[in-house]
Amino acid sequence: MTTTTLHEPELARMARRRAMVPYLLLLPGIAWLLVFFMVPILRLIGVSLQSGVYPNYEFTWQWDNYARLWTTYGSQVWNSLRFAFAATVICLVLAYPLAYFIAFRGGKWKNFLVVMLLMPFLMPFLLRTLSWKIILADEGIVVSTLKTLGVIGPNATLLATSVAVVAGIAYNFLPFMTLPIYVSLEKLDRSLIEAAADLYATPREAFRKVTLPLSMPGVVAGTLLTFIPAVGDYVNVLLLGSPSEFMIGNVIQSRFLVVLDYPVAAALSFTLMTVIVLMLIPYVRATGTDDLVA
Repeated sequence: MTTTTLHEPELARMARRRAMVPYLLLLPGIAWLLVFFMVPILRLIGVSLQSGVYPNYEFTWQWDNYARLWTTYGSQVWNSLRFAFAATVICLVLAYPLAYFIAFRGGKWKNFLVVMLLMPFLMPFLLRTLSWKIILADEGIVVSTLKTLGVIGPNATLLATSVAVVAGIAYNFLPFMTLPIYVSLEKLDRSLIEAAADLYATPREAFRKVTLPLSMPGVVAGTLLTFIPAVGDYVNVLLLGSPSEFMIGNVIQSRFLVVLDYPVAAALSFTLMTVIVLMLIPYVRATGTDDLVA
């Protein structure tokens, strides 16, 4: 009894030390977020509330900068949302069958197919977009084939249109959609599909009731990884579109690097980020994917 009593303080200290281990392991990540995320965000908010002309800015609580996103650049915001949404839907339609084929039918070629999927990342983003400018050129094979089939008129063009912009965005972000879906399908317990077949479920029913629900975390992750960067994209519009298709990313890029209107550019950036977060939170919760919501 005495020996146990003497060891109680030491056991309590050991328990406290063990309880502190998770928090100590979190310190590097927390420090990283503070230095490279929170500090820049706070700096961005501070700049967005300034006024003046470059380089003479001063902090004046200029809240009017935030209204510019809706009063002045509403059409660019609408372009960003509809182009990003269209590209995300296209990527999902293309990526799910591709990921399904690699996960369930890839066999010994599975790793090779995944590597081939990642091959475009070995080429710079700018060159990948320029390649689409060549593919969709008026003398290119796509336009020529569509004219021959009568799908488009003899004087029609694809470059400098929303079709070209959406095609470029979808191509560039397709791997971001495919990989999360592939990971979800790859780790899926195949015995569940076999159990569905044993219960007389058709392949279509097994896919609808087993495979698709269990792969939803990958679908949600893929749509987030595609939609979020697509909203802020400006390279595809710059090279494949026209000023009428400009997105909010083009406005922010111009305000930062051309006009040098840092306060308005910072306000637009922060407002856009807030709008995207507010839009996506209900989407993630509505899907019921506990892996992401948690």
